[in-house]
Amino acid sequence: MALLGSLLKNGIRLTNAVRLRKASPVRQQRKAFRKLIQKAQFTDFGTTYRFNDLLRAVEFGTEQEYYEKYKEFVPIHDYNKMFEGWWKRTLANERNVTWPGRVKYFALSSGTSEAASKYIPVTKAMYKAIQRTGVRQILTLGKYQNLPPTLYEKGCLMLGGSTDLNAREGHYEGDLSGITASKIPLWFERFYKPGRDIAQEKDWALKLDEITEQAASWDIGYVVGVPAWIQLLMEKIIARYNVKTIHDIWPNLMVFCHGGVSFEPYRAGFEKLLAHPITYIETYLASEGFIAYQTHPNAEGMQLVLNNGLFFEFIPFNDRNFSPDGEVTESPETLMIDNVEEGKEYALLLSTCSGAWRYLIGDTIRFVDKKRAEIVITGRTKHFLSLCGEHLSVDNMNKAIELVSDELGISIREFTVAGVSHDTLFAHNWYIGTDDKVDAKDLRNRIDAKLKELNDDYAVERRHALKEITVTVLPVKTFYDWMKSRGKMGGQNKFPRVLKKGLILEWNNFLKSESAKE
Repeated sequence: MALLGSLLKNGIRLTNAVRLRKASPVRQQRKAFRKLIQKAQFTDFGTTYRFNDLLRAVEFGTEQEYYEKYKEFVPIHDYNKMFEGWWKRTLANERNVTWPGRVKYFALSSGTSEAASKYIPVTKAMYKAIQRTGVRQILTLGKYQNLPPTLYEKGCLMLGGSTDLNAREGHYEGDLSGITASKIPLWFERFYKPGRDIAQEKDWALKLDEITEQAASWDIGYVVGVPAWIQLLMEKIIARYNVKTIHDIWPNLMVFCHGGVSFEPYRAGFEKLLAHPITYIETYLASEGFIAYQTHPNAEGMQLVLNNGLFFEFIPFNDRNFSPDGEVTESPETLMIDNVEEGKEYALLLSTCSGAWRYLIGDTIRFVDKKRAEIVITGRTKHFLSLCGEHLSVDNMNKAIELVSDELGISIREFTVAGVSHDTLFAHNWYIGTDDKVDAKDLRNRIDAKLKELNDDYAVERRHALKEITVTVLPVKTFYDWMKSRGKMGGQNKFPRVLKKGLILEWNNFLKSESAKE
């Protein structure tokens, strides 16, 4: 048994064994809030919104006083409001705008819907917080009894954006994964793959090719990345070396740490690439921070990071608080973590050590274990369909695709849905990405039936205003070609599950152009 691996695993077990009992979620959040407000009280944002009064309230006030004042003093911000009011100045190298000092790094993010890039500040405090949370996640591996000590000596392949960041007038821009990879600690470099040289490559296709050529010389134990791109890379490696599974190249691969999208639609196809089962660990790392991660085997959800530079608020995701287009209403109800309920859907508001304040990141979550503060991601505030009251979430869509894939024994790698007018009523047009043979009509009927079982509102509207469901089956390559045509190839880019407004026209025009080439 390898000495280093044994020492690392025993150290992880010891750390878990002696870790002090954590404070309650609401106490952790109060402490996190105090630290954030104290640090930012003398910034322009802090003086504008009376952070000194908030600091007195959190230190000397009653249990709820500081949060009531926070809601009173500080408005909710979406990206446009935060950028135009504050971050535009930060991007222009002004100091002490929403966080002390000057921000050197900006994560470029467009989510999965907007065409224009968003500039999300990444402060030194933030990337240090992300590193701390990453270490905490590694420590949870000690709870997985099936992982041998030898794993802790193996390589870790992190498939992300380029570490060769774009220099722009006093700051650097790039994917968050590229920013954080450029800051990996020295002790981790011996384990990190693809290594600094390949990690700098900006051409995504070339990066995948270079990794493929080097793959046989690496002993990989972990892979980290978005499921679609990891699966595509594994397929390239298997084809390059003419083997049956990825374990023929990486026999010690035992862990896949995934995030960004639900893994379930990919699971069937992904597991065809393996010779034996591996451990899956889910993470929730957004451009705005490391929000949550799976902390124990067989966990139903991910535990929110409550004590490391993030303060959470939750807006009940309902018609009172959001318009049919997913826009937040003028005075929505907001809750702290002690007032949420299991099983209900919420939109996330974040205040962070990168200078985001009451910031609507656009994701929706559901609590599956309030005591543990464990959540699952259910979708996006603007990535749901409710043309006529069907309230169809991405969570519903993922589950229906998973169930139908299992029934038919096929792998559905990508899908998207467009809500459109149909005569005087409405329709949903589904586009399914699979390279397996399947009857589109049968697929349509099965998806429709599953959604009726999963969502009562959908079942009601299928009898009334939602008059038509169509399914178009496409090769998986079509989805990736569209992303490439939009400059959206890369580790943090995902295909939108719901097409709205201009994206519907853009997608349909792309399909017409592809059809004309045939």
